[in-house]
Amino acid sequence: MAIFLLSLFGSASIGVYSLVTSEMAIVPPQAVEKNSEYVEEWLGVSLVKTTIGGSIVVGALACANSNGVILPHYVRKEETEAIKAASNDSNITIIKTKRTAFGNMVLANDRGAICDPRLKAKTIKTISNALGVEVVPGEVAGLPYVGSLALATNRGVLAHPLLKSEEQQLLEEVLKAPVSLGSINCGIPYVATGLIGTSKDVVAGYLTTGPEMFIIGQALDVVK
Repeated sequence: MAIFLLSLFGSASIGVYSLVTSEMAIVPPQAVEKNSEYVEEWLGVSLVKTTIGGSIVVGALACANSNGVILPHYVRKEETEAIKAASNDSNITIIKTKRTAFGNMVLANDRGAICDPRLKAKTIKTISNALGVEVVPGEVAGLPYVGSLALATNRGVLAHPLLKSEEQQLLEEVLKAPVSLGSINCGIPYVATGLIGTSKDVVAGYLTTGPEMFIIGQALDVVK
């Protein structure tokens, strides 16, 4: 178990450009090949090189857990097929909504999910069916972009440092994992923009400081 540091497209916001589950890592083909291979090697997952709707901001547009993957309506057929080939028959669900940044709107692990409270009940039900978990509307630090404000694995959750006590309680109840507060990339509170990982290992943006790495390791239980 370890924490690694990386950049993608010269940026420390690696969570914006990539999406990771326990089985695969989706990284745009335009990324430096060596860096993509680092993600595959460090996390021990299958590498999928694809965009989402032609966009490189994969982590912002898609969300997933071990049960399923949610994609926006403008995803291309070849992109869907590439993801399906690496996901071991996980449920691939395409949702047609005006709001399409599902990576920013949904915070999920294999036990539950929190979603943007502005999503309609029908959409929330579709997300629940796709990920195979209970999905509850909620906020992090009073903000609706829960998928970018926290990162959840089955071992723990790292969230925005201004997380409210009632929000923390909801996250712990739904995600069934302990919640800690922290930042990424030298003080950035949008934790998931610079952090990806599994229950065993995580990769952080290269600007992440030593104290931040310590908190990440403790929060996600990846350093022994």
